[in-house]
Amino acid sequence: MADRHHQVLIIGGGAAGITVSAILHRRASHLDIVIVEPSQDHYYQPALTLVGAGAYRLAKTRRPTSGLIPPGVQWVRDSAQRFEPEANRVVLKSGDNLTYDYLVVCTGVKLDWDKVAGLAETLGTNGVCSNYSPNSVNYTWECVQKLKAGDKVVCTQPPMPFKCPGAPQKIAYLIADRLRRRGILDKCKIDFFTHAPAIFGVPYFARALVKVANRYGIGVHYQQQLVAVNGNARTATFEFVGDQRKGEKESVPFDLLHVTPAQSPHDEIKSSPLANAAGWVDVNQATLQHTKFANVYSLGDVCSAPNSKTAAAVRKQAPVVAAAIIARTAGEAPSRVYDGYASCPLTTGLDRAILAEFVYGGKVTPTLPLNPSKERWIGWWIKVTGLPLLYWHYMLKGFVLFPRHDTEFKEDSAG
Repeated sequence: MADRHHQVLIIGGGAAGITVSAILHRRASHLDIVIVEPSQDHYYQPALTLVGAGAYRLAKTRRPTSGLIPPGVQWVRDSAQRFEPEANRVVLKSGDNLTYDYLVVCTGVKLDWDKVAGLAETLGTNGVCSNYSPNSVNYTWECVQKLKAGDKVVCTQPPMPFKCPGAPQKIAYLIADRLRRRGILDKCKIDFFTHAPAIFGVPYFARALVKVANRYGIGVHYQQQLVAVNGNARTATFEFVGDQRKGEKESVPFDLLHVTPAQSPHDEIKSSPLANAAGWVDVNQATLQHTKFANVYSLGDVCSAPNSKTAAAVRKQAPVVAAAIIARTAGEAPSRVYDGYASCPLTTGLDRAILAEFVYGGKVTPTLPLNPSKERWIGWWIKVTGLPLLYWHYMLKGFVLFPRHDTEFKEDSAG
């Protein structure tokens, strides 16, 4: 089959792909741009935690992909089968070949349910739920509503990296607040098991989150990884990964088990010349340009940059990639760089949140002139109302003028 050529080929039409295409189309409408994306529906994934807690409707998170791709940008409803960067070519699963001047890879990640024995078979039944998929998130809310005095809630966090590092514990806090409002929190047991040695990767926010967990009476268990689920028996098996008890296993009973699945690049990425040893698209963390192929860029969850995988990161990455392509097509040198910015509104209750913002190295960089470690109602409003509006009507439309985050913030000076 003959190759079809485009100036800019974007593989993946999620948040990253649509945002990059929108910026390119808004600032360089003459470019021939195509997006390859198989999904008809697009979900605002940051709100899925709220859906699982009964604070948001799933229907509000979903919009048709066709309505989000900018006019003038072509949509190929397909997915990549093979990457041939030496020939500037991508072979699609349909058999079509697309060639390009510039390639942008933003395929996201896959949810590895099968990495936990028994999980795929029981997900959506027996109290086993997850906010990480639109297909299972409504069941989380069903399970929360059925909790009664004496029940046991278990929430899990796998090894990094995965989407939204705060989400595994946010649902624990929201469930706890639901139970508190019903007057049965002290009659239930909530445990949070994490593979990590700390409750959160940024120490400044970890200190605040430990206090939140203690306030609710949530038991936090470090360096334990979920390895098996028996839905019929309602037991979860955890393996210790720390040095002292490494390899030991324990079985934990539950009435509600919220699982954050392990996540990884899609197989087509792992097997491609674009991948590093761990399977991620290998990029320079500042420019997001591929380390070997100069006309290839990657952003979002699939790239190797060591930032937290959040929509806020995409919001800062997309202008860097778009500006680089526009500059290079004009024969100029790219000047924008990505500093690792990510934001994670940590919902610590049904009316409050901690606005965690940080860059590479875990440096805290707040946008609002407030102590970022404090739980605030404004954080909840931003999470539930402000950010969805920003996402649908600003970010995905290709606007890039955002408030600057404070890179000079001193943690010891916060009041």
